[in-house]
Amino acid sequence: MKKLSVVLVFVALFSLLAGAAFAGKLEDIKSKGVLVAGVKDSQPPFGYVDENSKQIVGFEIDICKFLADKLGAKLELKPVTSATRIPMLTQGSVDIVAGTMTHKIEREAEIDFSITYFPAEQKLLVKKGGGVKTVADLAGKKVGSAKGSTSEKNIQKAQPKCQVISFDTYPMAFLALKQGKVDAVTTDAPILAGLKANDDKPEMWEITGDFIADEPYGLGLPENDSDFRDFVNASLMEMWRSGEYAKIYDKWFGPKSKCPLELKWKMEIWP
Repeated sequence: MKKLSVVLVFVALFSLLAGAAFAGKLEDIKSKGVLVAGVKDSQPPFGYVDENSKQIVGFEIDICKFLADKLGAKLELKPVTSATRIPMLTQGSVDIVAGTMTHKIEREAEIDFSITYFPAEQKLLVKKGGGVKTVADLAGKKVGSAKGSTSEKNIQKAQPKCQVISFDTYPMAFLALKQGKVDAVTTDAPILAGLKANDDKPEMWEITGDFIADEPYGLGLPENDSDFRDFVNASLMEMWRSGEYAKIYDKWFGPKSKCPLELKWKMEIWP
């Protein structure tokens, strides 16, 4: 009888632990009442620290706010870099990553992605009159990018004769460009536009270069959690249908913003 009781207790405990382990991200977020999002904190207009409020704000932060509101949860932001965003997601430090992350098949081995919420194209940021206009001009020159980014690999493939210098963040790479330590910075055009627009002398810099690579941004999600992925995708589509996406986009990329970029694409919408 005693052995049977021990077995029953063990089975009950195992079931409880198993239930917690397989509860899924949606249930976990609703239970704790907090959505923890990994975001950039030095990459305007996607995610950066506002000088006045000292809070992280930006386009991707507003998208995360929409998701948190849908869940009835508080939004908690944790800064990530291109190198740390995937490890922080796989280790459970964050529930979701909204960090200008390109959806790549090779990354599917570790995490899942939402549908595309922002399409981008990789370009170059250079000094005006500095002699660099195209990828071909980078032969024998130094190019700055961010550690762990697709931009590193793309530029090396596009111009094998250049030297890629990796930095923790794109602002650090831009600083190196201003100091003459690199001849160009490469990443997605809207990120470069944000760096240029927020510089003290934006007229000194230009975004140039021919096509290097498409960079479709997807929200990084825990692997093999279809319920959470379905929720995120449905929410993004709702944002688009309701006009909320266009509203947020206009706030950060509209004609009155620091980084004007015409909305020319349409989100993937499922019936």
